[in-house]
Amino acid sequence: MKKIAVFGAGGFGREVKTIIDEINRNNKIYDFIGYFDDGKDKGILINNFPVLGGVNEINNFEEDLCVILCIADPKIKKKIAQKINSTKISFPSIIHPKSSVSNDYVNIGKGCIICEGTIITCNIDIEDFVILNLSCTVGHDTKIGAFSSFMPSVNISGEVKIEQGVYVGTGAKIINLLDIGENTIVGAGAVVSKSLPANCTAVGIPAKPIKFHE
Repeated sequence: MKKIAVFGAGGFGREVKTIIDEINRNNKIYDFIGYFDDGKDKGILINNFPVLGGVNEINNFEEDLCVILCIADPKIKKKIAQKINSTKISFPSIIHPKSSVSNDYVNIGKGCIICEGTIITCNIDIEDFVILNLSCTVGHDTKIGAFSSFMPSVNISGEVKIEQGVYVGTGAKIINLLDIGENTIVGAGAVVSKSLPANCTAVGIPAKPIKFHE
């Protein structure tokens, strides 16, 4: 079995550990060894598994190790990924057995997390380190850029182009044939009916930018 650990010992990290358990229920692939987290004391137990340290300990790990980055904030997730430079570390994508992922021209990059109940249809390109939380839907001919994160029950219609580093809050909906610029934040419950520029925060029904950021 492959040794695996979660980076991020918060609630989402614990939830991802349960996805690993579900994957192992059908086919024992992974040996879960614990959590890494720069904000937790090394040695404490999280649900009976130890915190093994932070990024430095990952880079100094002496065996091959799979690591899952359980960080919702796209900017922080990208910074952590860039700091992990050991050749012994790999980033598999974790896909819950009770999600629905089509075999028809779906590409999923490394380090992605696909949670239970999520539906991914056909002709979809999902780049590295994307999170699709519980019960999201992704329609045909959609492209999702690296490090983007989608909270539970986000609905993405067909032919949507989402650039890197986008964060979409719980229950938001993105209408078909739209573009979402890089590093944009979409608030929970928003309905995106027009394309959004980069580096903005958009909220409401319909979603409109309320501020811009770097």
